[in-house]
Amino acid sequence: MNVFSDPHINISDEKDIPAIVSLLNMSYRGEHSRKGWTTEADLIAGEVRTNHENLGDVMREPGSVILKYQEDGKILSCVNLKKHGDRIYLGMFSVDPELQGGGIGKKMLRAAEEYAVKIGCEAIYMYVISVRQELIDWYKRKGYVETGELIPFREDGLTGTHKRPLEFMVLEKKLLPA
Repeated sequence: MNVFSDPHINISDEKDIPAIVSLLNMSYRGEHSRKGWTTEADLIAGEVRTNHENLGDVMREPGSVILKYQEDGKILSCVNLKKHGDRIYLGMFSVDPELQGGGIGKKMLRAAEEYAVKIGCEAIYMYVISVRQELIDWYKRKGYVETGELIPFREDGLTGTHKRPLEFMVLEKKLLPA
């Protein structure tokens, strides 16, 4: 049974790993990602954002879920949510680059916030590469604020080589109880 207000959104499971890995890689890395406005191709070299093993580990982590937006059997968007006490971390947020700007991202962000409230979280937070001003501004228009915290973005041997030094800015949004 779907617990989300949008019937296209649901919690993914391990059978979705290949499609989600493909979506994440084409949304963040390589030439295909340039079709959207959220590409990191100018900041991070390579074609890989994640792989099957890494995504499986994320899915199996306690308190972690991956939401998916699906139409006609195809996963078009995803977001990972990890509960930490009364807060939830939002990461791996992607929309097919060819569909960005069409409203799917807004629906997924709303679903992430709905889910967070349903499981008792008071805030949702994320890390955004600090030089991604257009993306930061998008989140600010959705109610997220800078916490003032900056975190080094270290290369991990999986997600690509940084073309310049990078750091994350932490954004957070307080959530209202249902």
